[in-house]
Amino acid sequence: MVDSNASSGSPEETPNPNPDGNAPSESDVTLDALARKVQESLSLGQKHKFWETQPVGQFKDLGNSSLPEGPIEDPTPLSEVKQEPYNLPNPYEWITCDINSEEMITEVYNLLTNNYVEDDENMFRFNYSKEFLRWALHPPGYFRSWHIGVRVKTSKKLVAFITGVPARIRVRDNVVNMAEINFLCVHKKLRSKRLAPVMIKEVTRRVHLENIWQAAYTAGVILPTPVSTCQYWHRSLNPKKLIDVGFSRLGARMTMSRTIKLYKLPESTVTPGFRKMELHDVPAVTRLLRNYLSQFIVAPDFDENDVEHWLLPKENVVDSYLVESPETHDITDFCSFYTLPSSILGNQNYSTLKAAYSYYNVSTKTPLLQLMNDALTVAKKNDYDVFNALDVMHNESFLKELKFGPGDGKLHYYLYNYRIRNELKPSELGLVLL
Repeated sequence: MVDSNASSGSPEETPNPNPDGNAPSESDVTLDALARKVQESLSLGQKHKFWETQPVGQFKDLGNSSLPEGPIEDPTPLSEVKQEPYNLPNPYEWITCDINSEEMITEVYNLLTNNYVEDDENMFRFNYSKEFLRWALHPPGYFRSWHIGVRVKTSKKLVAFITGVPARIRVRDNVVNMAEINFLCVHKKLRSKRLAPVMIKEVTRRVHLENIWQAAYTAGVILPTPVSTCQYWHRSLNPKKLIDVGFSRLGARMTMSRTIKLYKLPESTVTPGFRKMELHDVPAVTRLLRNYLSQFIVAPDFDENDVEHWLLPKENVVDSYLVESPETHDITDFCSFYTLPSSILGNQNYSTLKAAYSYYNVSTKTPLLQLMNDALTVAKKNDYDVFNALDVMHNESFLKELKFGPGDGKLHYYLYNYRIRNELKPSELGLVLL
């Protein structure tokens, strides 16, 4: 259910090569486009032996309008689902990870911090905090059996990890119980052992045991077959640091002082009634969010428990703000972002890049541009270095205007055992996976 060729089922963080909007030379653009086309054709041309055995959309079926939308394979009777775990190579054994245990979460944290997603230049690596991992893996109705580790039998060292959490995801008019698969990570020294496919099969088996037959996942590489392909955009909040660590570069004919001035934000938010979300706001935010998400082809089906878990502010994990009308006290608008720092590799002055990731944003009365500028303002005030956003939902409408620059990687969304006939535009997608 996740990429079997890389260490991750998560978005790659991609430095912004052109933060100031100064166009690269024509020859750079042409070469870059050519290199990308060659790379993509090579990716598509490769045989995905593992994925060709799975109930996922296949490249050979692209454009075949006779295939029905919906589940690709029917559920198996639960009595026929394999009851025993898949076999691992002899030196390794399965464990179920208790994320509530301080000892266990420390092991998982260390494995991910040292071996999880890096950018193409090996300059940055995701650094999910322990609090973030507990939040991400303990939504309402979670299954502990879906938090899966692989240990070395002799040393008991944790060397691989994969997780699933339950989610209700609406595809057009059908609400489908799914697993969201994430955190597929194999220790760097074991990448040749082909552990990833057996881990994917094992998490699939455990998901099936709960009578769930579909899943959603993302990857930075092309597999059979994306339901949508999105791009990350980056907004500098601390441009000097981003340039110092190589995340972005000084634009042509730009000085550092001009760059700092370009990205300057207001000292405080401008929208009357803009405040942090609180527990008593959960019903109003749920109504606002459900109404907004109903317009997208694929989106989560959130209830109040989900909104309380995923969107109620948690320090250094998730931040949510709303606009309460000073006159009517109605909740009219909402914005949120989660915190995902990256380790900075090999820099003497800095070890961590503090990044905010746009989550769910709803604008009904306040213009989205103004709402997101307020979100940038509070992120800057809280010492974030960069604010990242995918071009999903209505995000495209504010990216350029608010001085976001496009990253150099794509994020591909996938559904397991569920076919969507035509690839969705990012603006038709209402789903953000961590």
